[in-house]
Amino acid sequence: MKILDRYGRRISYLRLSLTDRCNLRCHYCMPADGVEKLHHNEILSLEELHMVAEEAVLLGIDKIRLTGGEPLLRKGLIPFCERLASLRGLKELVLTTNGTLLPEMAAPLRKAGVKRLNISLDSLKAERFSAITRGGDLWRVLAGIKAAMAAGFPPPKINMVMMAGINDDEVLDFARLTVEHSFTVRFIEYMPTLKEVDWQKRCIPGTELLERIGRAYRLIPLVSTESAGPAKNFKIEGGAGSIGIITPISGHFCDSCNRIRVSSRGMAHGCLFSGGSIDLKPALRSGKDGYLRRSLLEIVSGKPMGHRLREEHDDRSPFAMSGIGG
Repeated sequence: MKILDRYGRRISYLRLSLTDRCNLRCHYCMPADGVEKLHHNEILSLEELHMVAEEAVLLGIDKIRLTGGEPLLRKGLIPFCERLASLRGLKELVLTTNGTLLPEMAAPLRKAGVKRLNISLDSLKAERFSAITRGGDLWRVLAGIKAAMAAGFPPPKINMVMMAGINDDEVLDFARLTVEHSFTVRFIEYMPTLKEVDWQKRCIPGTELLERIGRAYRLIPLVSTESAGPAKNFKIEGGAGSIGIITPISGHFCDSCNRIRVSSRGMAHGCLFSGGSIDLKPALRSGKDGYLRRSLLEIVSGKPMGHRLREEHDDRSPFAMSGIGG
């Protein structure tokens, strides 16, 4: 089965947030003092999250990414992953993490059926990494990457949010990782989720990043698949890995967007920046047949053609990325 939105885009990808809690405080993701602690009834139980995933797969979703906050903080994660991995029709169960808990959890995640990992890493310099994450330990993340490889995961995708004047001098250091290692390093344009004043000054266009890397290395374009997501992919000639450029601001990919999101609070979003959402908790807790399915179809049908971040009058409200799901 396939589900299409009103613009004819096939929706095949669900980003499912397990928690809005995190053990880091990255500047672009959440406030320095974290997020307000929710009452137990305000977040979805693992059973409810499974109900969302199961219904989504029946509708035609074939890829689920578990996110947060930091998803590895959610109690009961491993048996939950085992249940999701057994859903008939689900082709990919993947997970995004900050990597700090992977040294202990990589092997159990792999055994539970998680296929691939994306690991957030914004600096290869310990002091800078600690500053960006407000206290994170770079060596824990690097140990987590090693643990993931030892557990049998494919080489991870390493996500680096590029921020002018903060970490953009490390572009070539990250690109160089793909010369000797089979990693995919993805450079992501800074997104103004917290809506800071003059956020545009932090954003480096993807074209500029390519020019910087292209002056040091010969880049070979790669053909992307639907499941590869929004990245434009390249390979350094002779390199073992690949490079991805994700440009939600300078060259948005809305016309090919294939995803919906469900937060740990049960809020379903068709677009990260549209502001529209539907609360799935009434459908999940009503016991009415078809209510959840209709709610998911409603969010798909209401999915906008694209965001309006570059428009002069941006009237959306700021939000912590951890609250919706990274």
